[in-house]
Amino acid sequence: MNVIDPRLAPDLTGDLAAGSTDATEPATVVAGTFHGVGLGPGDPELLTVKAVRRIEAARVIAYFAKQGRRGNARTIVDGWIRPGTEEMPLYYPVTTEIPFADGAYVDALAGFYATAAAAIAARLDRGDDVVLVCEGDPLFYGSFMHLYVRLKDRYRVSICPGVTGMAGCWTAAGAPITWGDDVLTVLPGTMDEAALAEALARTDAAVIMKLGTNFPKVRRALEACGLIDRAIYVERGTMAGEKVVRLADKADDEAPYFSIILVPGEGRRP
Repeated sequence: MNVIDPRLAPDLTGDLAAGSTDATEPATVVAGTFHGVGLGPGDPELLTVKAVRRIEAARVIAYFAKQGRRGNARTIVDGWIRPGTEEMPLYYPVTTEIPFADGAYVDALAGFYATAAAAIAARLDRGDDVVLVCEGDPLFYGSFMHLYVRLKDRYRVSICPGVTGMAGCWTAAGAPITWGDDVLTVLPGTMDEAALAEALARTDAAVIMKLGTNFPKVRRALEACGLIDRAIYVERGTMAGEKVVRLADKADDEAPYFSIILVPGEGRRP
């Protein structure tokens, strides 16, 4: 398979123009469509039929990854990428979960997303469709959204939803997450500890994402609310190496990117 270096993308439209045989009658090129395809929580069998069709038909597959690594999204679609498909890896400048208000975080990612959007735009301008594959659902805490808002007003966009990571995790845990009138709150672990504890105290059920180095803070917030015994820790839900354990039984404070904490509701039941 051919791999595209996104840094070369700005030159692509120039190459197209240079290839025109008649400068007075330039060829009309219809811009391609930008497809965001959700891959679900990690198990390749949890892709939708529509997602598989999009991937199999793709001429250009884009995916996010940590620098020097293949990335989870690319691994999930191994079985459906056809020979000859061009690949466009988009390497994050930072991967640690830190507060969005951190200036360094904002600056690094803003530049990255602008560059990635320009690389994809260059391919769309050539008339190629670009399929960006994303873990979970593209519009739920997905990096796809940052490119979507930069491109949606200039190009056709098609979005294929995916099973969310949290749905895969509560299924892996066998934990009904909401009952009756339970209110479910989804919280990022990057929140301030006091604000996190306050939000947990007000809800019936919770999903806490973006753990990583925030894990000790999240544990303290759950302890402060008296929820530690209801909480379930899920690591790599639906994937190889899946781990499900009561949070109270987890001895260390290590939590990889693909991890989540669930607090099932205890609401009205028949």
